[in-house]
Amino acid sequence: MKYLALATGLFAATTAVAETPTLTIYTYDSFVSDWGPGPAVEEAFEKTCECDLKFVGTGDGASLLARLRLEGANTDADIVLGLDTGLTAAASETGLFAPHSVSAEYDLPIAWDDPLFVPFDWGYFAFVAEAGFDAPTNFRDLAASDTTIVIQDPRSSTPGLGLLMWVKTAYGDEAKDIWAGLSDNIVTVTKGWSEAYGLFLEGEADMALSYTTSPAYHIIAEDDDSKAAVPFDEGHYMQIEVAGKLAGTDQPELADKFLSFVTGEEFQSIVPTTNWMYPAVMPQGGLPDAFDTLIKPEKSLLVPADEADEVRDRALEEWLRALSR
Repeated sequence: MKYLALATGLFAATTAVAETPTLTIYTYDSFVSDWGPGPAVEEAFEKTCECDLKFVGTGDGASLLARLRLEGANTDADIVLGLDTGLTAAASETGLFAPHSVSAEYDLPIAWDDPLFVPFDWGYFAFVAEAGFDAPTNFRDLAASDTTIVIQDPRSSTPGLGLLMWVKTAYGDEAKDIWAGLSDNIVTVTKGWSEAYGLFLEGEADMALSYTTSPAYHIIAEDDDSKAAVPFDEGHYMQIEVAGKLAGTDQPELADKFLSFVTGEEFQSIVPTTNWMYPAVMPQGGLPDAFDTLIKPEKSLLVPADEADEVRDRALEEWLRALSR
């Protein structure tokens, strides 16, 4: 009889595991790192969902869309988290995303009414240097200087794409000349943000393309105020990161629940000190004091999502041509 009881128990446990739904989320590598938001988000959501939340890192943000296009309707993803407004129009055109039902009061610099994508954080791109470094404060002066930089590839990285849009928005038809001048400042072009910022921290370049919020990490996590974002005369390009539900998901209700969770207090309070960005919905406790020390761009730059594809294609062609010389 005890063997029958044991077999019954094992069957019940196996059945329970089999009945636990899995929600698969494609995102970028730094989100799921030990120091990123992923672990805390997973723990918090699993307490409410009676599910298994599975994050899949896919490189950097722009790699997400490339992977989705490759997998098409056969993708295992239920949610994609980490695209931004430079890619949402292209993502929408794939037909792979379904409308969301989230209604939230966003704390964003722009109005938000996208039917497919839910914003979860935002920030400004910036070059980060050692505090006190005599850094150029615009792209023309940077190109004319001997300051070295590390940047990310716009074909695989959303920061790299953001830099491309930043230069194009600020300089228009002259952007190609800016890139020609910057070509000898660039130490290397990395696939993603983590590699580029790591090279900067190792002293391989004077500055790295990152965010105005990056110094907050060093202050809060390392008690180190030796890093600073450089304010640029042209203004700074904005990034709004989003999450979206795949139309082919076999867990539509669970996916909807997660998208609602994304705009809630618990998720949004995790963002500032793990993803080191501004939350899309301000948590009740506000932001850590270190965020008060950050530079505040006097001018915000952003190409509307419905114009981003055209601008990106022209800017990428100019970038490739300038860096191939």
